Amino acid sequence: MNNSSGFTGLGIAPGILAVLARHKFVQPTPIQARSIPVALEGKDLVGIAQTGTGKTLAFGIPMVQRILQKQGTGLIVLPTRELAMQVRDALQMVGGSLGIKTALLIGGAPMGRQVAEIRRRPEIVIGTPGRINDHLEQKTLTLSSVKILVLDEADRMLDMGFAPQLKRIMKFVPTERQTVLFSATMPPEIMNMARMFMKLPVQIEIAPPGTAAANVTHEVFVLGRDQKPALLNKLLSDYRGSVLVFTRTKFAARKVALAVRNFGHTANELHSNRSLSQRREALEGFKNGRYRVLVATDIAARGIDVTGIELVVNYDLPDQAEDYVHRIGRTGRAGASGHAISFATPDQRGDLHSIERLLKKSLPLARLPDSLPRVAFEPRRPFENKPRSFQSRSQGPSRSSSQSRSRGYHSSGRGEGSSFSSRPPRRSGFSGRRFGGR
Repeated sequence: MNNSSGFTGLGIAPGILAVLARHKFVQPTPIQARSIPVALEGKDLVGIAQTGTGKTLAFGIPMVQRILQKQGTGLIVLPTRELAMQVRDALQMVGGSLGIKTALLIGGAPMGRQVAEIRRRPEIVIGTPGRINDHLEQKTLTLSSVKILVLDEADRMLDMGFAPQLKRIMKFVPTERQTVLFSATMPPEIMNMARMFMKLPVQIEIAPPGTAAANVTHEVFVLGRDQKPALLNKLLSDYRGSVLVFTRTKFAARKVALAVRNFGHTANELHSNRSLSQRREALEGFKNGRYRVLVATDIAARGIDVTGIELVVNYDLPDQAEDYVHRIGRTGRAGASGHAISFATPDQRGDLHSIERLLKKSLPLARLPDSLPRVAFEPRRPFENKPRSFQSRSQGPSRSSSQSRSRGYHSSGRGEGSSFSSRPPRRSGFSGRRFGGR
């Protein structure tokens, strides 16, 4: 689609266009340019795009516009508290001045305050699967007026074991609805979810499933576990700007954050053992520069939406290859360049190959600094560029057959029935670049 005319050629209402202009949104991203017109028509949609590509506005703008046209209420389900908070901020930016009210239902926040938000009859509810189910069980939330359902970061929700909660939520949502699903990767489970919850969805794919941003460079250091702190310290000295460090466990996140502070850098940690207020403070501090380094676990990775992250360090390789894509999606956002450095121990050759197989590219090995002894590492086989074994439908605007469904939508006055309230070539050794400055 030609988006040279900016947002004006996508069918967006003048009032929303004025809001976008006021906030300096001039040119839609590719996922926005292709998704917004489809979503405005009320069609089901599966969007596959890397993180940092503007997916929130891709579903947020159509949702706000259709609600303003009296087409029911909206429900957005996401995997993490942090992501839910940031999506709410974006929707309040777009719809707040137009009279759209939102409710945020996430764990770690008082239930009573959330019930009060529900009683205000919000047009959009945003929440995590667990807390939404809590309200459904306590009968403080009803979803009978939902006409627009968004499942954001669907692959991550499945990875985190939320499938049973999602199925239960679906029992409370009307079958006559629009469903929009966004994901950064396309495992078979996502296609199964689309078949289960959607009707003839239009599939829009901005990047091949599992790919990382082209403007992100990758390096791997192979080292012993006890060498990781020293190498991280060297990286923090050689690189400038914000650095995001990922660990596998909460214990490791605490330990690494303490080590970074002992190195003389400002740092905080983000993981599930932190209270909601602590997580908010860590994110806000990282955004505004109070903390140069943020150490996080994978459970929090999807909620980090910070521009200008120069470097992502995988202090521990992720448990799942797909999580590598999610992690490094925190850098190189919105077209900016980024760098991803991973630490691997000699026994993790198989983990590296799984990541390479997903990315369809080899990860270059970098040479350790002279102050750290090299460790033995069996050379990897060269990567064979073979497609992954999942079925994908053809893409592009010519796919008219998948856009043929139409549904009726019942108008309902806002505040009268439309409420959620239930009450009135580097293959061997270390032949990569020598460690040093950029």
